[in-house]
Order: sequence, then C-alpha cells, then structure tokens
Amino acid sequence: MSNPGSTLKRGPIVAALLIGAFVAILAQTLLNVALPKMMIDLGISANTIQWLSTGYLLVNGVLIPVSAYLIDRFTTRQLFGTSVGLFTLGTIICAVAPNFEVLLIGRLIQAAGAGILMPLMSFIFLTIFPIEERGKAMGMMGLAMIFAPAVGPTLSGWIVEHYDWRLLFYIVLPISLFALIFGLISMKNVTRISKPKLDSLGIIFSTLGFGGLLYGFSDAGHDGWGSARVIVSLVVGATALLLFFWREWTIEKPILEFRVFRYGMYSLTTVINMIITMSMYSGMILLPIYLQNIRDFSPLEAGLLLLPGAILMGIMSPITGIIFDKVGARWLSVAGLVITVITTYEFSKLTIDTTYTHMILMYTMRMFGMSMLMMPIQTAGMNQLPQRLNAHGSAMSQTLRNVAGALGTAFLVTVMTNTAASRVKELVIAGSIAKTDEAGMLEATQQGTIFGINHAFVIATWMTVAALALAFFIKKVKPQSEVISSAQLRKQADSPS
Repeated sequence: MSNPGSTLKRGPIVAALLIGAFVAILAQTLLNVALPKMMIDLGISANTIQWLSTGYLLVNGVLIPVSAYLIDRFTTRQLFGTSVGLFTLGTIICAVAPNFEVLLIGRLIQAAGAGILMPLMSFIFLTIFPIEERGKAMGMMGLAMIFAPAVGPTLSGWIVEHYDWRLLFYIVLPISLFALIFGLISMKNVTRISKPKLDSLGIIFSTLGFGGLLYGFSDAGHDGWGSARVIVSLVVGATALLLFFWREWTIEKPILEFRVFRYGMYSLTTVINMIITMSMYSGMILLPIYLQNIRDFSPLEAGLLLLPGAILMGIMSPITGIIFDKVGARWLSVAGLVITVITTYEFSKLTIDTTYTHMILMYTMRMFGMSMLMMPIQTAGMNQLPQRLNAHGSAMSQTLRNVAGALGTAFLVTVMTNTAASRVKELVIAGSIAKTDEAGMLEATQQGTIFGINHAFVIATWMTVAALALAFFIKKVKPQSEVISSAQLRKQADSPS
C-alpha cells in the first residue's frame, strides 16, 4: 500500500495534532502545583483532591486500549473532532465548576478526549511519514509531549499565587477551541474504515485491571499497604488483568493486540520506555514536594526550577529525532541513560542545605538526558511492526507508558511516605526527640521526608540503571511490510521462531 503522506499536505495535519496534544498534556499537569490551593478553596482533603489527577489517568487507561478499535471504526476527522470536542467541553465544565463533584466530572470528560487524541496522533504520524522520516516526525511529537508537562507547573505556580485557580482552565480553553476549529478545517482522512466488533468483556477486564491496580497503588500512600481496601484493589486489579491478557490473546479481534510482542525489538523498547517513564515521573512529583514542603519555596519558584529543563527538552526533541534518523536509537539512548543515571543519583543526596542552583543544574541535565530517550526508543520499536499493526502497537505503547507512569508515581510517593514515617519513628525511639517537643518533631519530620525522598530517588536510579543495561541490546531493524491477518499473526506467534 502506498504511503498516504505522499499525496497529503502534512503540515496542517501535523500542526492541528501538535496543538491538540500540547493543550491536552498541559491540562493533565497544570493542576499539580495548584492542588494545595484548590483543597482550601473547595474544603476537601488531600486524599480527595488527588482524584483530579488519578481519575484523569484512570479514564486515559480505559480509553487508550480502545483506540485501535476506534481508529479502525471511524474516520480520522471524526475521531479528531470528537476527541478535541470532548476535551473542550470538559474544560468549560471545569472552568465554571461550583464544587468538587462538577470539577471532577469535567476532568473525566477532558481525559476522555485526551485518551482518544494521543494514540490517534501517534498512529497518524506513523501513517503519513515514510520510515526514513519517522525520527524527525516523532521528535516533533515529542516537542508537545515533553514541553507541556514541564511548562505547566511554572504557569500554574504563577497563576495560583496571583489569581483564582479557575483561570487555569480559561487559559486552556481558547487554545483548545482553536485546535478544534483549525483541526476540523485541515484534518484529512488517512485511515481505511472497517467494521470491527468491540470486545466489551475485554474493556470490562482492562478497566477493572488497570483501575484496580492504580487505585491500590495510589491509596497505599494514604492507608498503608496493609489496608483491606488497598489489598482488595490490588487483588481485583491483578486478577482482572490476567483475565484481560487471556481474553486478548485468545479472541479473534482483540482491543489490544498482545501479539505485537512477537516482535523482539518492539518488546524491548516498550519495556525500556516503561522504566524511563516511571523514573521521569519521580523527578516531576518528588522535587516539588521537597521544594515546597521542606524548603518553603513558593509554587512559582518550584515551577521555575523545572522550566530550563523543559525548554532544553523541547529544543532537543526535534534534534534528537534528526540524529535518530542518521545513527539509530542504541547509542542515542545509551548516552541519554548514562546522563539520566548520574543526575537521578545526584537527587538521592538532597539535604536541607542543597542549593537551588545545584538543583536547577541537575534537573536541567536530567531532562537533557531524557530528551534523547522516549521518542527515539519508541520509534525504533514501532519501525519493526508491519503497517497493519501500527494502531495496535501505538495503543499498546501508550497504554503501558500511561500505566507505568501512574503506577510508578504512586509507588515512589508511597515509598517516600512510608520511609519518611519510619525514619521519624526511629528518631523518636532513639530518644533524640521527644513527642512533646514541637520544634524537635518538626525538624524530625523534615529529616524524615528528605530521607524518604532520597530513598525514592535511589530506587529510581536503579530503575534507570536497568534501562541502561537493556539499551545496549537495541538495534536497527527493517520494518515489516507484509499485511498480516489476526489468524496469520496468531499462527506465527504460536509457532517456534
């Protein structure tokens, strides 16, 4: 089949997708710095407010696996209009929300739009760009996916300090409306429509599986690993996920095609990217906690620390895409991971006196290392898949990275919380601090929190070391050009190689 990109004007399509992706990812991370202020305004607890983030990830986790089915079932233009339209509607509801319940509904509608848009963008890029230009194309996509999450905290910090948090949504709204109007004018249909059957049971299993695990990991930081609710959530999630794997492997038309893992380089790069995602989120979540709760920096100062790294990462994304097209992913990812290992380890040595300048330098270098990783590694794996499996490969990659980011964040924050509590308990038991000594307990809590954050970064460092070891096995592969049916694919997957 000829490449659709050869007869299409790619510029307007790419622009519409990048604007939509930028605003979707910006909205996902924009609230992180604003949550403490929103808790006060809405009169709710930390455990309740975190559902604005966790709920967003949950809906994404449910919808991304369905994206391959939607791409087969509807036109590119229909899906783009629906996804950005839903996101815009959710943004309006959030902006005018009188209470937490309405705000959460708006966030979930936003997430529904984003959950369709991100895999759609990845699939369209793989369809309209020939194999020799994919690195550059994925680098442009990385510009939106990387730049938005780090600019978000800075913008959010400034707004929350000077204005009402609802302004965050009013800033997102016009960009979202522009993306919708511009996209409906410029978007072209680049996919072939079929009428696949929707695997309803698979959707139920995946929702319970990913949702149960994510809820369990998130709640463990609040209720502890021994909580009955946490244990039940994790058991239900793990059981449903096993049933989901079994279902998708045996059904003729799965919503997530697990047979993409038959391709070795795709499997390797997916695992590496999951590890990198978990490690990256550790810095984005743990550092603001350290800066605001321990060092008493303002939300704006905490956000500004992340800004130079965001700008550098945004600049580097297209450049690394061009380098990828010339040298491949292996040495690019090895170099990036060496930098990431060193800088992540540096963050495991934080003290009460660590300078702001040192932290900016280390975080910026860490983001420089990260800029060489995600999109080149993902592209190296996707290049091995036949074109028919691009939608399935993209959906699988997006799903697993989304889940890895959510679970990794919940796990590392839980590690930090539990380690900090244990450290404070040790100091009290040792007799160096009395429970009635308020100043002493405050100092012990600070010491314990720093100890917990450092311990979480140690674990993140070892995660990155594991990714570095795996990166040496990345190699250039020629794309599979044949069209393979599900039945053929099952036969090939089941037969010995």
